[in-house]
Amino acid sequence: MKQEMEALTKLLDTLVEFSVTYGFQILGALVFFVIGLKAAGWAGKQTARLAESKQIDITLAKFIGNVVKLVLIGFVAIITLGNFGITIGPLIALAGAVAFGATFAIQGPLANYGAGLSIILTRPFVVGNTIEIKNTNGVVENVTLAATILVTEDGERITVPNRQIVGEILTNSLAHRVVQTKLCIGFGEDTEVAIGALKKALAEIAELNSGPAPQVGIHDFTYGGVVLGIRFWVPSQKYFQTRYAVNHAALNALKEAGVKLLPVDGIAVAAQSLSADSGETAPS
Repeated sequence: MKQEMEALTKLLDTLVEFSVTYGFQILGALVFFVIGLKAAGWAGKQTARLAESKQIDITLAKFIGNVVKLVLIGFVAIITLGNFGITIGPLIALAGAVAFGATFAIQGPLANYGAGLSIILTRPFVVGNTIEIKNTNGVVENVTLAATILVTEDGERITVPNRQIVGEILTNSLAHRVVQTKLCIGFGEDTEVAIGALKKALAEIAELNSGPAPQVGIHDFTYGGVVLGIRFWVPSQKYFQTRYAVNHAALNALKEAGVKLLPVDGIAVAAQSLSADSGETAPS
């Protein structure tokens, strides 16, 4: 019993001595670490706000803010470990070895992060643009390091891994998509009347006023008739809705003007549409 009391007394003396010697150092290091984390978060937010005020894209602004925050947290951690007397050299070597081994296990996510970084820095598209990649298209809702979120006209949200975007053929039609339509009329019809009727009909569709002006003219010639071409730009979020309205208005306009479509095998040639999938973009 006496030996146990002596051992306990020695332990308490050691703890008291350690607390007296290193207590303030440990407390100061912890206080510095907490304050450093708060300061890093504040600096990251302020950097992001400053970037946005300089008209930098919001995605890139947030990324810059996060980078500043992470860098400052790294410095705070290094200084805190130094205050505890811990040498960070071996830790850095260990972290490098672990990271090297982990790359083989998580190379898919890492590839997405690398591609996301490339997208954020090069900015081939920004939030609000309409893009098409690998037969998938939609309006860009958000860009993260891992994936890009697209929203379709039907409200569907499509998540595209960033490594599926970088290195592929990408079509960016900004806020509009172009539609090309061809109508065939006979040589006996008045092309000026037909073109005028189509232009008037397109001018009355409000959705077409937000993009470049529609184009109507003689597109080509075919056996027994003239091919009229129509090109117009529709808002990406109302692509099909506007396209169907334009087709309906064009047919009604030709009927009211007394212009008949060229019959082929007893069937009138309907509107043959070539959508923005052809890769054309609205002129600047």
